[in-house]
Amino acid sequence: MQISKNKVVSIHYTLKDNEGTTLDSSLGGEPLMYIQGIGSLIPGMEEGLEGKVKGDKLQIHVKPEKGYGLRDERLVQEVPRSAFGNQDVQVGMRFRAETGAGVQIVTVTEVSPDSVTVDGNHPLAGVDLNFTVEVMDVRNATPDELAHGHVHGPGGYEH
Repeated sequence: MQISKNKVVSIHYTLKDNEGTTLDSSLGGEPLMYIQGIGSLIPGMEEGLEGKVKGDKLQIHVKPEKGYGLRDERLVQEVPRSAFGNQDVQVGMRFRAETGAGVQIVTVTEVSPDSVTVDGNHPLAGVDLNFTVEVMDVRNATPDELAHGHVHGPGGYEH
């Protein structure tokens, strides 16, 4: 069975940047399971997997435009330290921020006595992504999985 829209796909993957640094991997754990074609994965990954079958091993290179987007320096802002109240704010912490475009996750990149710099870009924005992938399984999604937008059962979400 080929990977196509509304198929449940199970993959093992390793993600590296262009310098060869491993950023993420499913090896040593459960494979990643998702429903193809509903936006569960970044567009470049779904496009690279389209038409593949169980047992296929492949390399997928994803440019930022088809991954987590280009960096947008307008999403880096310095805010008053007082906006965080008495919290112990440290570099690397993530917060939900209310913006004109709705709720956004921001990462603290700098802390001073008077201000905190936050970055609303995804941590992998602007990064070329290099995936090594093995397709472990492909099956039809159930009507419940399609209605809920995620995989159920072993390796998937249990209600």
